[in-house]
Amino acid sequence: MKKNYFLLLLLLATIPSVYAQDEAPISVVKNQFKINMLFPGFVYEHGFSEKNTLYSEAAFGLGYSYSDFYGESNVYIVPLINEQLRHYYNLQKRATKGKRTERNSGNYVALNASYYFKPISGNSDHFNYVPSSTIAVLWGLQRTYKGRLNLEFNIGPGVNISEIETKFALPVNFTLGWVIGK
Repeated sequence: MKKNYFLLLLLLATIPSVYAQDEAPISVVKNQFKINMLFPGFVYEHGFSEKNTLYSEAAFGLGYSYSDFYGESNVYIVPLINEQLRHYYNLQKRATKGKRTERNSGNYVALNASYYFKPISGNSDHFNYVPSSTIAVLWGLQRTYKGRLNLEFNIGPGVNISEIETKFALPVNFTLGWVIGK
């Protein structure tokens, strides 16, 4: 009889710990480094709470401009620095559905600030390039698959500011890269 009480007590003691493991909060990683391949660049994402990160990127971007006066368009490559304060809002929902949340695989909203330097390529005959900054609110998604392949997409309204003008901007970003490190 004492043996049965002991087994029952042991069983009851282990149930809360098993349940607690199932209810552990899903969280972003503390430190994540990525290399972007489509538009070459380096990314560091620092998790400072369960669902929030600071995303820092140094990369090359692709730009497009059109001149009404000359009737010409131009595609150019520009070095940039990008900072985002991200909030991942669906990590728990993804985990509940059995989807990956590792390495910040989830959807997010972000406050974005970017600085674009003078382009290193493009048609400079009819276009005057001035370094500029963009501030935007973005919606995005990031997925990191087995093998650490990383896909990311974001889009949102913003304002582009330069010494010449301030205008509406619609930043769109798609990256393909790899998560490096642990």
